[in-house]
Amino acid sequence: MLVSPDNPPRRSTNSSRRAFLKQAGLGTVAGGLATLGYAYSIEPHWVEVVRRDLPIAGLPSSLDGRRLVQISDLHVGELVDFDYLSQCLASTSALHPDIVVVTGDFMSCHTTEQVDQVERLFAAFKQPPLGVFGITGNHDFGHRWRDVRTADVLESRLTNGGVRLLRNVAQDVAGLQLVGVEDSWSPRFDGDATRALTAAAAEKASLVLCHNPDVCDWDVWSGYRGWILSGHTHGGQCKPPFLPPPLLPVKNKRYTAGEFALDGGRKLYINRGLGYIKRVRFNARPEITLFRLVSEPAT
Repeated sequence: MLVSPDNPPRRSTNSSRRAFLKQAGLGTVAGGLATLGYAYSIEPHWVEVVRRDLPIAGLPSSLDGRRLVQISDLHVGELVDFDYLSQCLASTSALHPDIVVVTGDFMSCHTTEQVDQVERLFAAFKQPPLGVFGITGNHDFGHRWRDVRTADVLESRLTNGGVRLLRNVAQDVAGLQLVGVEDSWSPRFDGDATRALTAAAAEKASLVLCHNPDVCDWDVWSGYRGWILSGHTHGGQCKPPFLPPPLLPVKNKRYTAGEFALDGGRKLYINRGLGYIKRVRFNARPEITLFRLVSEPAT
């Protein structure tokens, strides 16, 4: 073929297509590796502080404007970095809370091997003026979530660290009733006790702590119309943009993270947690929630 300035050589269509596909493939691989690196190295420890009001009917005027911080799902154990969790508690203290609540899964364990670490973590935590309160999560009951002794030892050690664990009991905190529901997957969950507690809570300024949000769909609420604070879901840990997370440890797949309106006038808030079972998060950053307590207008 004659080659001249007016007749340049042509690249074959197949060669151009192969080059394009190769570049596209390399770009896809690079993007995937970058996403995996972000999901493993950055987001699992990139904590978001969510700030919002928490309106409570009948709230004592002395608590109006006070700060309540919720943290959840620390999963103290071999996987989650202890220094990271210590920094999370330091960040919690820096918010100057009046009350701190921990909505379950203090540790990941087979039995009691992590309770020393949990006690050490909270022993260094600066106590807020009105106290630190918590509830159990399923992982606080050890292997298969059935070991009551593990949860009992955890309760004892948390008490040493200044944390009051609410296990199917209510605690008056300056006129606000904090109701703690035992984890629903444990042998200690008691539907009758929960009904009695929520019936009493319906008559007072109250806030219910319940680790697994699935309990919100059960017939245990006895006319209670206030807020329920939960954890357990980790926000799904990995959430594709504009799509629901593919894996959630709840039956009601609506319960991902954030606020939900419930039947009977109840309201639910699900915290995304600080720790993890697998070190991966995408579009579901770990969370510290800072609530400003406000008096809910009468209806």
